Amino acid sequence: MSRLRIGVLGGGQLGRMMALAGTPLDLAFTFYESTPNCPSAGLGPVFGDAQNSTASLDAFIDSADVFTYEFENIPVAWVERIAARKPLFPGVKSLAVSQNRLNEKQLFARLNIPSARYAEIRSEQDLLRAVEALGLPLVVKTVTMGYDGKGQFLLKDASQVATAWAQLGAQAPLIAEEFIHFKRELSIIAVRGQDGGMACYPLTENVHHRGTLSHSVAPAPFVDDDVQLAAQRYISSIAQDLGHVGALTLEMFETRHGLMANETAPRVHNSGHWTIEGARCSQFENHVRAVAGLPLGATTCDKPTAMINIIGRHPDSHAVLREAGAHLHLYGKDERDGRKLGHITVSSNHHHDLDTLLRRFADLLPNPMALPTEK
Repeated sequence: MSRLRIGVLGGGQLGRMMALAGTPLDLAFTFYESTPNCPSAGLGPVFGDAQNSTASLDAFIDSADVFTYEFENIPVAWVERIAARKPLFPGVKSLAVSQNRLNEKQLFARLNIPSARYAEIRSEQDLLRAVEALGLPLVVKTVTMGYDGKGQFLLKDASQVATAWAQLGAQAPLIAEEFIHFKRELSIIAVRGQDGGMACYPLTENVHHRGTLSHSVAPAPFVDDDVQLAAQRYISSIAQDLGHVGALTLEMFETRHGLMANETAPRVHNSGHWTIEGARCSQFENHVRAVAGLPLGATTCDKPTAMINIIGRHPDSHAVLREAGAHLHLYGKDERDGRKLGHITVSSNHHHDLDTLLRRFADLLPNPMALPTEK
């Protein structure tokens, strides 16, 4: 029997970790990526060229049996071309929703999932009207292509409307959202199989530094059962509505009124890297299991685990690995300001002890790290 070949649109670290998780299952991988020395190189053939030509995409389609993608900022036309010839998971519908913030908001509203009030912005006058209707502050965002805090403007005063429009207006339509006063940021990752079965990981607390994820802790401390169940209900309804197959992430704000949805991602997610060592079955293995039509694995987290992003510069690997229980994952990337180069995972028996470890790693990493807040 021949090995099932999974084609991954993208050859970054997420595709790399998918392949690393799928190799023990005797799955083979190919990648579509314009950069030949991408993080996934060496784990399977890399297709694609600098022009992202139709010929290179067709060669990629011929290279595998079933397809997936590692990020959502890709042309829908590529995905539609693949889906016309081969099985693709998640489907085009999931991608079209997750890469467009207006589509996301409409989905949340239709499924009765709480989220921030918003307005569609097509002109500077629309933005002025949004200030009147929604109040200040407002978060003005591009509808597509924004990530890690990029493509956003925090509008604190009506006098900034012209500046915000000058900065982002060329990418209209935009979306203006009311600013949510939240306690913390949480995310939940679920995986849906081809048979419709669902598996949810525990809620994860995410801490950012200058718009980029600094570290994640799972299970998120001080989460009531009803909050976990609400998050599972929200993400399950999204996955079922979209007919989603594979990993799905829902980012949320925890407020004094409960959870409010922020964004979705139709893929494995940075906030779920802790699952490699911290869960019975990682998000990456569960995603490739779903794509391959295999049964899903257990999502149980046996003890508190943290994931720490390595950003911009590499740490001293010896110093990191001298810390008992530390797991170092490097992505094979060159150093560059703001670039995610790898991550560290570490576990402890108690959240308090985990906070102590996080503070220790803050001293070991060359990049600034947001320290745990006192609970």
